[in-house]
Amino acid sequence: MEWRDQGILLHSRRHGESAAIIEVFTPSRGRHAGVVRGGAGRRMAPVLQPGAQLDLTWRARLEDHIGAFTVEPLRSRMAAVMGDRLALAGLNAVVALLQFALPEREAHEGLYRHSQNLLDLLGNSDLWPLAYLRWEQVLLEDLGYGLDLSRCAVTGGEEGLAYVSPRTGRAVSRAGAGEWADRLLPLPACLLGQGEAADSEISEALRVTGYFLTHHLAHDLGNRPLPEARQRFLDALARRAVR
Repeated sequence: MEWRDQGILLHSRRHGESAAIIEVFTPSRGRHAGVVRGGAGRRMAPVLQPGAQLDLTWRARLEDHIGAFTVEPLRSRMAAVMGDRLALAGLNAVVALLQFALPEREAHEGLYRHSQNLLDLLGNSDLWPLAYLRWEQVLLEDLGYGLDLSRCAVTGGEEGLAYVSPRTGRAVSRAGAGEWADRLLPLPACLLGQGEAADSEISEALRVTGYFLTHHLAHDLGNRPLPEARQRFLDALARRAVR
């Protein structure tokens, strides 16, 4: 069995004396693991960093074997985050959530493109937090937990949208909320794609996407806790918001 593709490195761990087991996210093969011979050595270890863009060839005797990767570096993204705590926290949040949420060996080509584009923005501190929020929305949608914020779930109207139903992920207007308003999640304008947003508003929106990641996605994955890397990114963004 053999295939070749590009991929984003999600995780690497030492295997034996000099090899490494890596997990990558590829457009056509999804989240996929394999052994890299010499992956823990002096030459390959700097290549196998989270977020790296790699050219990959995977070989195995049978399709269900873990197999072995031959790896060629295409792009390292570590230079874009060195000295930038927010960017580093964001990179770690992205790869940790992908490793957490993606089923093994299942293609998610749209999510892959969004993930690659997001990681290519690392180092652009003005654009990145809002792009990350959009990415979390895409992640939820691609895995079947998307938010429907196009119109009010109660009235059907498109005006005055102010809340999100925590049960259905649908928008609710002020008029439609009525006495149920205090049981609904807030709907920041940036979740509707309405222009730029301050870090504080993006943080509020990420609490909404975080609710669905925790209570819907993670719940269906056996109530596993979300990766701590996501909270570290939220903490870094909140610190920047108060400066």
